[in-house]
Amino acid sequence: MASILRFRKLCYAVPLKLQSFEFSKVDQKQKVDKKEEDANVFLPAQDLLEVDDQKKKYPKQQQRKWRCIDSCCWAIGYLCTTWWLLFFLYHCFPATMPGFQVPESPGVRLKRDGLTALHPVVLVPGIVTGGLELWEGRPCSEGLFRKRLWGGSFTEIFKRPLCWLEHLSLHHETGLDPPGIRVRAVPGLVAADYFAPGYFVWAVLIENLAKIGYEGKNLYMASYDWRLSFQNTEIRDQALSRLKSKIELLCVTNGYKKVVVVPHSMGVIYFLHFLKWVETPPPMGGGGGPGWCAKHIKSVVNIGPAFLGVPKAVSSIFSAEGKDVAYLRAMAPGLLDSEILGLQTLEHVLRVSRTWDSVVSLLPKGGETIWGDLDWSPEEGHACQLVKKGNFQCSPNDNYTDAMRGFQIKETEKYGRIISFGKEESQLPSSQIPILNSKELLHGSATETVNSSCRGVWTEYDEMDRESFRKIAENKVYTSKTILDLLRFVAPKTMQRAETHFSHGIADNLDDPKYEHYKYWSNPLETKLPDAADMEIYCLYGVGIPTERSYVYKLSPNDKCKSIPFRIDTSADGDQNSCLKGGVYFVDGDESVPVLSAGFMCAKGWRGRTRFNPSGTATYIREYQHKPPASLLEGRGLESGAHVDIMGNVALIEDVLRVAAGASGSEIGVAFLSCIGIIVVVNELPSCEGNITSSHQPESYARLNRYEARLGRPSGSLGFLIEPTQAFFSCGQFSPLHN
Repeated sequence: MASILRFRKLCYAVPLKLQSFEFSKVDQKQKVDKKEEDANVFLPAQDLLEVDDQKKKYPKQQQRKWRCIDSCCWAIGYLCTTWWLLFFLYHCFPATMPGFQVPESPGVRLKRDGLTALHPVVLVPGIVTGGLELWEGRPCSEGLFRKRLWGGSFTEIFKRPLCWLEHLSLHHETGLDPPGIRVRAVPGLVAADYFAPGYFVWAVLIENLAKIGYEGKNLYMASYDWRLSFQNTEIRDQALSRLKSKIELLCVTNGYKKVVVVPHSMGVIYFLHFLKWVETPPPMGGGGGPGWCAKHIKSVVNIGPAFLGVPKAVSSIFSAEGKDVAYLRAMAPGLLDSEILGLQTLEHVLRVSRTWDSVVSLLPKGGETIWGDLDWSPEEGHACQLVKKGNFQCSPNDNYTDAMRGFQIKETEKYGRIISFGKEESQLPSSQIPILNSKELLHGSATETVNSSCRGVWTEYDEMDRESFRKIAENKVYTSKTILDLLRFVAPKTMQRAETHFSHGIADNLDDPKYEHYKYWSNPLETKLPDAADMEIYCLYGVGIPTERSYVYKLSPNDKCKSIPFRIDTSADGDQNSCLKGGVYFVDGDESVPVLSAGFMCAKGWRGRTRFNPSGTATYIREYQHKPPASLLEGRGLESGAHVDIMGNVALIEDVLRVAAGASGSEIGVAFLSCIGIIVVVNELPSCEGNITSSHQPESYARLNRYEARLGRPSGSLGFLIEPTQAFFSCGQFSPLHN
């Protein structure tokens, strides 16, 4: 608030003060001129000449020229004043006035219906949203002890940006604290209730939980340093041990009620790592023993889950970009780079983020089996049509091969090509693309050419020469399999360090002893769920928003040292019904996580008794159609499906509250809105094992056969596909999906 008042003073007080000064000077000059006129009536000719000489000697001061910065300040000042006026009027008008009714919160409504707190609740934040505070720092951080460096006002970015970046970086070899620096996670509910002033993350959900009786004794925020690898949070901070102790304490102090855990985003795979860690014997694990999860956990309610990673993690490591950064680059060329202001913003971001092992945990998992190859992807056969407000829509109709409203069958998009150098290369058949052996190309051409004469921000690109960049671009396309080789080449220190903590494949035999190592525990395709048949797993996520899936790149035109040699080609756009826009291919999702990553495990990988879910833990999907706010008064929206904004979605909040109050998955039900059904049936990963009961109708087979023919696959190779408007896919409980 103080910053806003100072800014308004800058916008208003200063210009007005200058203006009043000018007017006072003009008034004084006018008075002098009037006196001189009166005096001139009686002055002789020689005195008149002397007066003229004085006027020439002291000319009249001109008004200050209006500058562009003045216009900007006034415009921002008007916007601030208008916003505060609207905000004031909104809270002054009576709540009964039409158009100003404040919607009743889910917590109030459910409390009136008799819902009360039952199971203790543990919240697990994701990447970026948790606050970090300083405990020890360099001399430049004087006065910041226990002040937030991340999450909060972010004022230190402007006061001492280089010092701020230095303290947020981790050691490039160990992935832990650099010497003389200790930054730790903020404890308690305040760790992630708000990301910045006025920008909620968990605050709305916490408030609604409080409405039905939750408080400090039965509600806990499991904050952790989201920059670290998951095992390192235990090694450095004992975060996993503290979470285990807290869950045990919550169970004991709340009548031995099992805990409901609510992870969000990357917190989903962090808690998946915990589920394996807690039952593994020490020293690698927590020593809880088999049955710990079955004894202490009722449900895991995953919000916006990134189980199988996100493609934007690839672009983040490769060039510190995403669609938003690429768009800003296109609108203001050079602003983020070194050639105009010397800011080197992206170089700083790249250098710091490559010290965070957690970013590598979000790389796509499952390889080409999950994400597709040069000519195939789970979303193939469906070209998106960006409808009004940029939303995606999907629903079945009678012709199942055209079973999309908002999606149209056309020339298939090659989503499996995570990175393509050139728009044409992203669309051509693989037979027309020169295929090079990425391992031989990349590992055989590493040339260190450190240029000590370059001054600026050091990145791992500074250890490579232009010939290496050219060869990377010549390889044309990279899939989810070869993209790992590419990242190992351009970011060798990052990948070598992080890949000791994370894996991105699919297990052939989960009984292999190697999968007992912690590097596999956060990958749902390389670890088993605990033996907890009564535990329930929910996947709650938004749909209907264009979400990044793959990228079209080009070589950066900047040949100077200390620059990132690759960038998204924002000039690459598709036709009217294409998913390609601004160098990015989009699919359905929540703006950050594609539906494939968010829903695949609940829809197929864990559905029924599978090799990944041997005890048959029940899984449920709830999808929420994104609806943008109808007006500014709704803030970020009450029915948003966006990755973070969904935390304020009233339907999702109601579902979480019902689970916490004791409702089972069969009572909550499922809500299937996206095209996840088609995505999982196209994939060849086995879903169900053992005996399956089913009651398929003939038209279901006919629709599936037509879809198989459209994809050029043998009849029956994809198993069954039931009408998506029915309950959902399951093994024995509802309608099955079986390969």
